[in-house]
Amino acid sequence: MSVHQAAAELGITASTLYRWLNDGFVPGEQITPGAPWRIRLTGSIRDLIADDAPAGWVPVQVATASLGVSRQTVLQRVKRGELRAVHIRAGRRKSLRIELPAPQDGLGGLKRSKQFRPVESRLPEALAPRTLRLAS
Repeated sequence: MSVHQAAAELGITASTLYRWLNDGFVPGEQITPGAPWRIRLTGSIRDLIADDAPAGWVPVQVATASLGVSRQTVLQRVKRGELRAVHIRAGRRKSLRIELPAPQDGLGGLKRSKQFRPVESRLPEALAPRTLRLAS
């Protein structure tokens, strides 16, 4: 179906659907570049839109703070399927809500790998900072 038909059926504007197509958030097809978009409305696409936020799902700003990454990174993770998102269409502020991953038990923080060692431990011995002792 066309973008306008799909947008009407989903209860969103065509411009929102075009933005989602360009961002890769919703799959669509074009026969050739510049041709009209065609969309197959499936259950997974319909599940992207809700009237109310599911319990425990947070706005994008909260997700960025919780995950410690930028807004763009959160949206890329949604696009890749690493995070689930839903578009809320009710209320004054329509926006995405993100389901944060459950914290994993037993992880006491990030593991330090070779690339995250302090700079001093990666320097050759000739360049490493030295402590000077003053004669007393």
